[in-house]
Amino acid sequence: MAATIIDGKQIAADVRAEVKEGVTKLREGKGVVAGLATVLVGADPASHKYVSMKRKACAEAGIESFHHELPEDATQDEVLKLVASLGADPKVHGILVQLPLPKQVDEETILDAVPLSKDVDGFHPLNIGALAMKGRDPEFMPCTPHGCMVLLERSGTEISGANAVVLGRSNIVGMPAALMLIKHNATVTVCHSRTKDLQATVREADILIAAIGRAHFVKGDWIKPGATVIDVGTNVIDDATRKSGKRLVGDVDYAAAVEVAGKITPVPGGVGPMTIAMLMANTLRAAEKTA
Repeated sequence: MAATIIDGKQIAADVRAEVKEGVTKLREGKGVVAGLATVLVGADPASHKYVSMKRKACAEAGIESFHHELPEDATQDEVLKLVASLGADPKVHGILVQLPLPKQVDEETILDAVPLSKDVDGFHPLNIGALAMKGRDPEFMPCTPHGCMVLLERSGTEISGANAVVLGRSNIVGMPAALMLIKHNATVTVCHSRTKDLQATVREADILIAAIGRAHFVKGDWIKPGATVIDVGTNVIDDATRKSGKRLVGDVDYAAAVEVAGKITPVPGGVGPMTIAMLMANTLRAAEKTA
């Protein structure tokens, strides 16, 4: 029997509708207009597209958007000065610094400069540290892995007691996803390029989160029958049947995995829409804390 498809578009739409309701309630009840500042350094087309999508989502949710652009040759001090000014602005409840940054700007230094109360990306070391500690909760959780957790929860996947495997150990997705699963009482294995007998480890997973950025890396026969598969991968491959000559695929061989898994996210239409939805939710949360 084919897997149940986890509709990330619909779940993200539900989250955004909830955020819009919360934004309206906050504005009408407390007179507070939630505000998100975006910082874009350079002219990377993908970064411009992502920021544009985030600003559109703000407009739809009733969140005020403050956009700031700096040139490709901006110095680290110039970026820090901008972040500091946004940190001091009471109308700005969340600050999003679009990554990657140009090579002359140290990402860690810039992310550290974002006030904890406005770290709606959830990347501040203190937020990640709190996520890793028992009995502590971060101010905000990173948007993509948090979106993965919401997909699991709203699809009815039992997390507590499950064997979970996270494929990938990045600071943006893999590691925080593993920490979130642990907080939900899963038994977690984090796999990477040095993992021995990777296929055997993945086959033990009741929940698999794949986030390594390699097209169709996880094969159908790696999947435990009935497992829930969350595919974070966004890889562009050649496809002569498409007008563009390209198409987007995940880290999992979807056509094969869908015949084995119990539940699975598609690419596109799975995790992707959740990232912006959770950013909107974090911005609302930041604004609520000031009311």
